[in-house]
Amino acid sequence: MREHYPQAALAGEQIMRNSKDTVLVLRNSETTGLVSMTESIQLLKEAYADLGKNRAQVLNRRRMHIPLDSDGTPNAAPTWFQMNVIPGAVPCHGVAALRVNARYVSFPFLGGERRKTFPGGISGFVLVWDMNTRALLGIVQEEGISPLRVGATSGVAADYLCRRDVEVAGLIGAGRQAVGQISALLTIRPSIKEVKVYSIRPERRERMAAWITKRFGVKAYAVDSAERCVKDSGAIFTATTATDPMVKGEWLEEGSHICGMIGAPHFDARRELDDEVGRRADIIVVNSLSQVKEDLQPEIWNPIRKGYLTWEFIHELSELCLGTFPGRMGNKQITWHSNNVGMGIQFASVCKRVIEVARERGLGTELPIDMFVGKELTEADEFEI
Repeated sequence: MREHYPQAALAGEQIMRNSKDTVLVLRNSETTGLVSMTESIQLLKEAYADLGKNRAQVLNRRRMHIPLDSDGTPNAAPTWFQMNVIPGAVPCHGVAALRVNARYVSFPFLGGERRKTFPGGISGFVLVWDMNTRALLGIVQEEGISPLRVGATSGVAADYLCRRDVEVAGLIGAGRQAVGQISALLTIRPSIKEVKVYSIRPERRERMAAWITKRFGVKAYAVDSAERCVKDSGAIFTATTATDPMVKGEWLEEGSHICGMIGAPHFDARRELDDEVGRRADIIVVNSLSQVKEDLQPEIWNPIRKGYLTWEFIHELSELCLGTFPGRMGNKQITWHSNNVGMGIQFASVCKRVIEVARERGLGTELPIDMFVGKELTEADEFEI
């Protein structure tokens, strides 16, 4: 149900129906289910191709971490205030976006392992602009579209890297991001007949397996170790809050594709995959090499320091989408996509489409655009402060 800003409503309903006169604000609950995984994957293929042509632009993700004073709780894990900023622009879609959020970050022990948590939730938004008019199209709460955006990025890479005849997949993780990852994989590889699910929490892996079977009609079942999840799987996707490696490269089968989605900065140095994954991989693709280098991301940096890899061996996702690198070239190759960072072009392309569909369906809250656009100052205005 669409809401209107009270003062703007006084100006008349006809004005509010004109998207040029309003900014659409969407809550998390209003963004889910608006854009399919298939469409999102196609949008991001186009966005990354635009990046490969040096038309689309991004700035690296920047984060600040500020330690907070303890509240006195015995044995409580330290907590930091984190602010996260990610901009990008996609000319082929005529859109620019800025993702910004603030949250608390902590690393408590859960299930006997150290895990990254965000106590108290996240305050985060994506601001979306029309590049051709400078108009602010909308403000989108970010958490609702996050699994779609991240999953679609993994799906783009897997479409070039995962064998066409893969039948068995392994999913490590059982949260919302895992939902996005497996949805993308089953979208681009309908050949998959069986999915193994592992999480450190038995009830969550059982629930995820049941959901996959119900949603996609494939055989899905829980397993009791990451090793069982990886072995004999032709595609492995991870989506966890782990801080230490859960996947050993020695478990990977010949011809398999693995996708990890931790791109941790040096601040926490988290990782899901060990150095052997990098040593064994025949093809490695990352979203952004620049972000790997700026953050000193350990899943890539550590194998390089050990001499398992060189920088020249690593490709970017834009190369796949532009066609300057072909991706998988043989059924025996082991391929690895490091979905190592959220990028502004992802937010821009997906959120623009979410806003368009939300307007068609009458969802969201409309605010008058003059709240967000300032007029060019006159000479007289220059003397007013």
